[in-house]
Amino acid sequence: MSGEEEENAAELKIGDEKWWDLVLWWAEFLKAKCLMNCEVSLILEHKFEQLQQMSDDPRNQISQVFEKSLQYVKRFSRYKNPDAVKQVREILSRYQLTEFELCVLGNLCPETVEEAIAMVPSIKAKGRVHDDDAIDKMLNDLALIKKFE
Repeated sequence: MSGEEEENAAELKIGDEKWWDLVLWWAEFLKAKCLMNCEVSLILEHKFEQLQQMSDDPRNQISQVFEKSLQYVKRFSRYKNPDAVKQVREILSRYQLTEFELCVLGNLCPETVEEAIAMVPSIKAKGRVHDDDAIDKMLNDLALIKKFE
């Protein structure tokens, strides 16, 4: 094998630099935080207000996809008040849940321990510290936020 044909193992030569861009994107994606619908709603609502203020500029027209996304998260958000949204994340964060578990429970708001376990079986997985009483307390804390929102 000639020196020109030999590839350096340190250089990944698969296609072009788009491959590396994909690798970098995936690495960032894995570090990303999951968001509950209510959090996405607050973000999109803020962006919507900004876009409305700049609506005179034809380049800043609000797309149908944006509007539909905003409608969806508003419709399926269990919490509307920004303070309540913050409290929900804080409460769920105390229970050492994964981002995915936190968002599923925050979005679906199960009322019973059995519902919570059916929706997120991993919260009751072997080796986890979540017993039925801890899950019940977590659900009661969430119900209180919803009640006083």
